This record gives sequence, C-alpha cells and structure tokens, in this order.
Amino acid sequence: MNPDHHSTQRKRWRQISEAERYKIEGMLEAGHTTSEIGRLLGRDRRTIQREIKRGTVLQRRTNRYVSRNPEVPDYVDQPVYKADAGQRMQQERASNKGRGLKIGHDHKLASYLERQIANEGYSPDAALGKIRNEGMHFDVSLCTKTVYNMIDRGDFLRLSNAHLPIKRNKKKRGYRRTHKIGLKNKTGRRIEDRPVAAQERREQGHWEMDLVVGSGKACLLVMTERVSRKEVLMKLPDKRQESVIRAIDRLERRHRGKFAERFKSLTTDNGSEFLDSEGLEASCLQAGKKRTTCYYAHPYSAWERGSNENANKLIRRFIPKGTDIGQLTHGDIRRIEHWMNNYPRRLLAYRTAQQVYSAA
Repeated sequence: MNPDHHSTQRKRWRQISEAERYKIEGMLEAGHTTSEIGRLLGRDRRTIQREIKRGTVLQRRTNRYVSRNPEVPDYVDQPVYKADAGQRMQQERASNKGRGLKIGHDHKLASYLERQIANEGYSPDAALGKIRNEGMHFDVSLCTKTVYNMIDRGDFLRLSNAHLPIKRNKKKRGYRRTHKIGLKNKTGRRIEDRPVAAQERREQGHWEMDLVVGSGKACLLVMTERVSRKEVLMKLPDKRQESVIRAIDRLERRHRGKFAERFKSLTTDNGSEFLDSEGLEASCLQAGKKRTTCYYAHPYSAWERGSNENANKLIRRFIPKGTDIGQLTHGDIRRIEHWMNNYPRRLLAYRTAQQVYSAA
C-alpha cells in the first residue's frame, strides 16, 4: 500500500502536474491501462482518461504494411498521448480563464449585497458596514472598492451602476467671498455665537434646519441633529414663516416638557421662512418662556450646516427635484424618515442615527 495515496482525511482537488503527465506517457508506452495508471498515481480512472483525451495528438508513422500496391499509403496518422501536448493545453486554458472573482461561490453574500443595494437603497459601503455592525458572517470578506469594481464589471446578476446613489467624480465647486452678515437678517444671532459644545458636536440636542422644496407650494421641513444625525421630517403647506412656526409648535406639543432639553438650539440659513427668530424660540405651552435658541449661518455658506445639506441629498433619492411634495402622504414622509434614521453610516462607526441618538 502506498501511504501517499491512502488517508482518512479528505484531499483537496489538485490539477495534474507536468511530472505526472510524463509518467502517464511512459506508462501508456509500457502498455498499462488507465485503471492501472490511476491506481499508481493516486488518481481516479476518469481523471486519467480525460487527461489522455486532452493530450492526444496525431503522429505520422511509417506504414509497416507498405507494398508495391500504389493504393496503400506509405505513412499513417496514429493518435498517441504526448505529455508536452497535454501540458501546453493546460497552460493555454489557465491563461484564458482570467482572474477568479473575489466573492467566489458565496451566493449568500452576493444575494445580500443585491438586496441591500438594489432594494433597500444602501450604498456598497453601508451594506458592508451593516455586516460588521450586526456581526453577520459570510464565507468571503470584501472591501468597499472591490464591490464598486465588481458592479463596474457587471459581476452581479441584479446589480448595476444605475442602483448606486452616487457614481461620479464630482469636481469641487469654487467659492467666492460674500457678505459676512445677511443683509435681510442684520439682527439675527450669528452662528459664531453658538456654544462650543454645539460647534464641536460634543453635546446632543443641537439641530440644523432647512427646507426641501418641490414643484408646488408644499415643502418639507428637515431637521438634523448634529451629533447623531437623527432626522425629523415634517410636511408644510407652504414656505411662510407661520407654517414653519406651527410645525415647531406641533413638535413641542409632541415632546411636551422635554422639548427644551432635546432641542437646545436650531441653526438655519437666512431664508425668509426662518427670519422670525422670536416666533421660533417662544414656547407655545408656557407663555413668555423660550423653548430653544436660533442661530443663523453666514450667507452662501451651506457648509456651515453640512449635516443638514447631506440629509437633503439623501432625501432627494426619494423626492427628486420637480416632485410635487403636496402629493406625498404623511405615511410617505414617515417611511423616508425611518429609512434615514436606520441607515448605517461610516462616520458613526456604521451605527444608525437612531442607535446613536437613543444611546445618549
């Protein structure tokens, strides 16, 4: 018994080597059968037969039965196995097969990525981050760049660049010098007066606020908490100051005595809809008391409310420009808000805004 070919452990599949091919050639010339060759090499009989088929070539030999009869050919073509032909065939096929996919045969991971990106609207990075955050296990581990490359090549069955929220190298816009004070809002409290804890995102309860508009009068009030990036979305009938104040009043009634603790400040732009700072700050439940403090960013300085602007970009996935927001139901708004608050984000270590907000 050959100890190299007998074991209680299952062997991994391996290709026939060049040395084995020359052994096969020699054994065939010696008259061994394919079963005998397979047994001596520790291979299955069918493996030897397939290798012989791949490496068989026609070799022209002298006809031993040549006679004076002109109809009998002087040479005959005889099929014979040659190791160098089999080795050449193997190398040609290996060079043509290309690089294997990193995802391999992990169909479970492929289905998960297709479902999260195509159906749930996740980015590849968010889909992979959810795997790490929730402790899911797959046979293969991929990085974000690899997934983007696979989508580019068309490696997924139901996934293409059309499913990606952003797929472009956007040139950074240029900025010009502007007035440091809004000419329509000369008396408003400036953003530099905001507490240091709010400026450095060290304290929860400071919000940025903006409007998302559509083709009709109705619009969407968007509030973003600076630490957790939690979102509050409210549908407004129009852009008037009164409509914004009524929305904040509803929010105060919802939170009652905890509103001042949960909404310590509001940072907005200098749009006319936000200029009534006294109305925004005055409590509707306790006459004569302030419920929050309003701060105003500098004109043409959207980056000072960066979290809010990024939230607006996420909302545009569901409400493209030109959409009539008045046609959306409150259920539609709640679904968008729920998706945004439960979307894993890299800046939060792939936790969701709701998880970070609830943990504080």
